[in-house]
Amino acid sequence: MFRRSIDLPSRISLVAAIVCALLFPLRAEAAPPPYAELLIDPATGVVLHAQNPDLPTQPASLTKMMTLFLAFDSLDKGELTLDQFIPVSRRAQNMSPSKLGLVAGTSIRVEDAILGLVTRSANDAAVVLAEAIGGTEEGFAEMMTTKARIIGMRNTTFLNASGLPNARQKTTARDIATLSQALIRTHTRHYPYFSRSSFSYNGAVVRSHNRLMNRYDGMDGIKTGFVNASGFNLAATAVRDGRRLIAVVLGGRTSRERDNRVAALLDHGFGVKPLGRTVSTVEVAAVVPTVRATIKADAPRAEKAVAKAPKPATKAAPPAKAGTWAIQVGSYKSHKAGQAGLTTTAKVIPAHVKGAKSTVLKSRTGVFQARFIGMTKAAAEQACSRLESKGQDCMVVAPRG
Repeated sequence: MFRRSIDLPSRISLVAAIVCALLFPLRAEAAPPPYAELLIDPATGVVLHAQNPDLPTQPASLTKMMTLFLAFDSLDKGELTLDQFIPVSRRAQNMSPSKLGLVAGTSIRVEDAILGLVTRSANDAAVVLAEAIGGTEEGFAEMMTTKARIIGMRNTTFLNASGLPNARQKTTARDIATLSQALIRTHTRHYPYFSRSSFSYNGAVVRSHNRLMNRYDGMDGIKTGFVNASGFNLAATAVRDGRRLIAVVLGGRTSRERDNRVAALLDHGFGVKPLGRTVSTVEVAAVVPTVRATIKADAPRAEKAVAKAPKPATKAAPPAKAGTWAIQVGSYKSHKAGQAGLTTTAKVIPAHVKGAKSTVLKSRTGVFQARFIGMTKAAAEQACSRLESKGQDCMVVAPRG
């Protein structure tokens, strides 16, 4: 048989191609993380909205809610005190970020470790607490899972105290809502830690990752989380007119999407506006019907409009079809500070807020919300995207209706 000769360079290229194919096979695009959401009224136990509430996923830093639960248990039993110093191990020092930067051989106050978990979601502080309570992180994780079963978390298994990636560490939106409710009910005295937006440690100010808490009226906690396998997670609770709701979103594609969806769930529960379709593309199970009667009976009064319409209303004029959307760029302690925030924002994105009216609204809780109003939906979304790309908080506010 006649064999076609192959020169040396071609042979080398062929061998290289075969080796690459064997070592680096083509990979399918990674599937999006599981998506789930749940809204409950803890006072009545009524589920107001649910989508995939029992779909398993990794809890990410929502794990620290259980770490804190056991820490609060130890405080109540007298096994720990807030001013007690607990040792930092080499394992704690070597944890991946986020962390406080603890150094092995030193110690940290129990209260500082708690605040480190609540605000920075510090993985090193989580290990310090775990080792102080359980001896080892592995032993503490067993305590976490045992406590989960006791309080009714049927589909959750904990393998570490931080929530760093572990394929066998699983939870569900329903279980996270159960944990949120148990924290509020069992540890009423300690729960206010979850509303802390910052604390000082070693001369530096440590700020909270829960940005939605600073801009959603009535929210007082509870925890954010993210790993690649879970997407962006958030368990949140808010109180309006004496009524508390708990919302959980697991698997958001971005922190902004997650925060906005939680805000929409809470608004829906408080009767502010109807709940639109989830922005997530992942849908595995059917949505549980909303309990409309409960929502209607407990709906709060609509917030009084503060800013006047830019144009005089004509007789029997229908609601505006455009220019009714807004963006909220921050919550402030005073009206003056809110105005300053608006001025600064206008300088950052002048083209995006051109034609919009700036206003500062005082919420029921006394904070001042700085907003640009009279925008179209597209303009509002573009403005927020631009602000967030520059590291500034922003929330799109839909028209009421």
